[in-house]
Amino acid sequence: MAYTALAAAVIVAAATMAGGCGLQSQEGTVPPIAETSPPTGNTDRFSVTVSRPASPPQVFTGMYDGHGEPITVSCTTCHTTRTPDATSRANADLNEFHTGLSVAHGNLACLSCHNPADYDSLKLADGTRIEFPDVMQLCAQCHSQQLTDFEHGAHGGMNGYWDLSRGPRTRKNCVDCHAPHTPRFPMMIPTFRPRDRFTDLEHQE
Repeated sequence: MAYTALAAAVIVAAATMAGGCGLQSQEGTVPPIAETSPPTGNTDRFSVTVSRPASPPQVFTGMYDGHGEPITVSCTTCHTTRTPDATSRANADLNEFHTGLSVAHGNLACLSCHNPADYDSLKLADGTRIEFPDVMQLCAQCHSQQLTDFEHGAHGGMNGYWDLSRGPRTRKNCVDCHAPHTPRFPMMIPTFRPRDRFTDLEHQE
């Protein structure tokens, strides 16, 4: 027991010295599409699968194991040793841990989404605990219009078939495209003007 406690203390101390426990991003993984027999009639449809991020996220400690692999720990490794701060909401508030993390998500506090009772999970506005892979439920609370667009296929990336009678479709999760802490896309200037047959005709006259 003494050795285990000492090892945990070393990990926490190393994470602190490593510059603030920067979150190690993990790509969302698309679960394999359920095998579906080819449709035999107009009523048969293939499946639609939405990707789900890995859970729970891991924090890089700044150390590597004997194989050169990064050593990571769960969020609760550090957060169970400190009192949750409901006032933290901006980069300036992160003066001890996560110091390199950019935060620009409205005026939300960290605990608006993170679960102070279990930092390896998230929470809805009513306090309901949810797992990280179910993050779209969390996003949908504030972004209902985007959810409606997503449900109708006008928002979010996808691969596969529009016509589900011909084949399956995979769809992106919110956090596949939007960084949770800084979700707004940067402004971009198009590198070339759109071209179509009508504008080409105008230039030919």
